[in-house]
Amino acid sequence: MLRVAVVGSGPSGVYSAQGLVRRSGPPDVRVDVLDRLPCPFGLVRYGVAPDHEKIKSLQNNLRTVLEDERVRFLGGVEVGPGGVPVQRLREMYHAVVYCVGAAADRRLGIPGEDLPGSRPATEFVSWYSAHPDSAAGAFLSGVRSAVVIGAGNVAVDVTRILARSGPELSPTDMPQAALGALAASEITTISMVGRRGPSQARFTTKELRELGVLPEAGIEVDEAELALDPAYLDPSGLPAAQRRNVEVLRGWASASPAGRPRLIRPRFFLRPVELLADGGRVGAVRFERTAPDGSGGVRGTGRFEEIEAQLVLRSVGYRGVRLDGLPFDPVHGTVPQRAGRVLRDGVVSPGEYVAGWIKRGPTGVIGTNRPCAKETVASLLEDAPALVRRGALEDPLAALRAEGIRPVEWAGWLAIERAEAQLGAELGREVVKLPDWTALWEAARSAGA
Repeated sequence: MLRVAVVGSGPSGVYSAQGLVRRSGPPDVRVDVLDRLPCPFGLVRYGVAPDHEKIKSLQNNLRTVLEDERVRFLGGVEVGPGGVPVQRLREMYHAVVYCVGAAADRRLGIPGEDLPGSRPATEFVSWYSAHPDSAAGAFLSGVRSAVVIGAGNVAVDVTRILARSGPELSPTDMPQAALGALAASEITTISMVGRRGPSQARFTTKELRELGVLPEAGIEVDEAELALDPAYLDPSGLPAAQRRNVEVLRGWASASPAGRPRLIRPRFFLRPVELLADGGRVGAVRFERTAPDGSGGVRGTGRFEEIEAQLVLRSVGYRGVRLDGLPFDPVHGTVPQRAGRVLRDGVVSPGEYVAGWIKRGPTGVIGTNRPCAKETVASLLEDAPALVRRGALEDPLAALRAEGIRPVEWAGWLAIERAEAQLGAELGREVVKLPDWTALWEAARSAGA
């Protein structure tokens, strides 16, 4: 029997587990999916916006894998400092697949970035998604105008959530505190700003279109600004996805914004150069106007503009974080690898693998993790004959318990789900996420986890 640990229960981790157990032929495989959280599904639970019910329903597909009798979910297990060391994990399993994502935010590197009111967009996402690590924050107190820096899907998500009303968000599983704060928000203007042009924006057309159908928010687009992009005037040579984005923006530019309580302003060719203080916190963002440089990038023009903002959400990308005990490439924020096999000093490290963002960097969408995991699994199964020569191993669950670690098994997760349904019923909503570590642990332990 080949025993494999998959570290991380997001899409790349679950797709890796699926590939390992759903294939014919020896050896027989048993997979433990470990996660430091007591809840599975990773960014599908804690990164997909709560009003994106169709995407969140992907949890049902991931659930099917984790309910397979050959797969065991072990939540609440920290790998690395303060938990199970990487070397100890290798002793428990024939192979380990690390699917730990890219947890850090890229910074702007400009003056004023750390002013109160300036936050990474991922902190805002964690807050409205009830991630237990989220710091309770007064994101919206005293905020009239918000600036979202970035032109990807996360930037669109946070812009859309800021523009929604309480009744729109009440049917979601958003935690009650976040729902209350968003319902009481006094924001009137949200600017979503990219340093390049509309033809180079990284959001998908589906996400972009959703901004135009919000019942409480209108859209204002400056066509003169869009026209700074040569491809805006003639989008025929663009790939289909970018061409559709340009067409959506062109439609908004030709219409007057609806008279609604909130206004969304997509902006382009503006590079942030400084966050300006007002009364000890951020009060505005200073941007430099950019222009195409003819090589796919932009150059500064020396012209500047300030946009008022009491809240700035920075959405300029993610970065992998070093896991103690694994090699790490600090330039790319990934683990060095070849076809998913971990490389130590350029040499394949037997039994160690990676998949997902820590393997390839923070690129692609959820579905991109499937072929990424497939490549890694193929490498692991090719190596399996050599790996199983180590013979039988101790039962990892028994070993963890002997070392004082009490993993949350599947029954504990089901108890968390029941507690969230009960909380929703008590609040007159459907399902409401438990908001912190204490509530999650109490619910999980109620099942004897």
